[in-house]
Amino acid sequence: MKAVAYKTAGAIDREDSLLDVELDDPTPGPRDLLVEVAAVSVNPVDTKVRRRAGAEPGQWAVLGWDAVGRVAAAGAEVRGFKPGDAVFYAGSLARPGSNSQLHLVDERIVGHKPKSLSDAEAAALPLTSITAWEMLFDRIDVRRPVAGGANALLIVGGAGGVGSIAIQLARALTGLTVIATASRPETVAWVKSLGAHHVIDHRKPLAAQVAALGLGAPSFVFSTTQTRLHLAEIVELIAPQGRFGLIDDPETLDVLPFKRKAVSIHWELMFTRPIFQTPDMDEQGKLLDEVARLVDAGRIRTTLTEVMRPIDAANLKTAHALLESGKACGKIVLEGF
Repeated sequence: MKAVAYKTAGAIDREDSLLDVELDDPTPGPRDLLVEVAAVSVNPVDTKVRRRAGAEPGQWAVLGWDAVGRVAAAGAEVRGFKPGDAVFYAGSLARPGSNSQLHLVDERIVGHKPKSLSDAEAAALPLTSITAWEMLFDRIDVRRPVAGGANALLIVGGAGGVGSIAIQLARALTGLTVIATASRPETVAWVKSLGAHHVIDHRKPLAAQVAALGLGAPSFVFSTTQTRLHLAEIVELIAPQGRFGLIDDPETLDVLPFKRKAVSIHWELMFTRPIFQTPDMDEQGKLLDEVARLVDAGRIRTTLTEVMRPIDAANLKTAHALLESGKACGKIVLEGF
């Protein structure tokens, strides 16, 4: 099968950073689906792994943690899917990625593709939807009020892939007032189109901008990027006993300033359930099916902003470079081998 892979970790501008290769077709285990991949999207995790982790000796490393495709074969213990089913999913950090013609994935973390979306449109959604859903409803638990706090959610980095779906989920499934950060005219317009009630500029101090909205101190803050730059402002603006969640990887994180307000701190990694095979691992498949229902009901929409064809090393290099520039808006998808 065709795949895009690499051997040595490093910068994207290296000639061998990503290469077109031929690999053996994989064989499904008891709970695996063998998926014929139609479209994939690119996420920051792809660039982080490529920079930091090389392949095992004698092996190729395949990236990619978003996919849409059709089930080509199913393991003996699979019950929820059959060959021919259209699926979407985000895979596992502990297994080879989806940048290949055929891909193995555990059925428990797979959802049925939204019927109303094209393959490319659907490929934009899985990883970011799982991340946003788990943060909002499993980690900071936005459905549980904070005494005295404003019923408001601040999303730092609203125009990125995760922020783009988090805005929509919060609007569709809660009564929260959603405040999103964005700094360029096109990203401001984007987050407004997704449903943000208010937009503030993350290039300026956040606390004063939030205070000027007259809502009170937000009960919840979800930081998707550049947390280290905004931490002091978040400490200042969040409500006492509020809940703060983040998904990026600051080199250090001084949480002591949150103590005075008794703020709880929550880190989200959507790969935790599949990596550790947690008893509730199948929650990811369930939530993806719910996302598909919300999409097909017209309550949320794809966050796709750019499609590249085909899925090959050249296009993936371009996509990685764009993500690393920090200027991407929404999701980049590659379609077809």
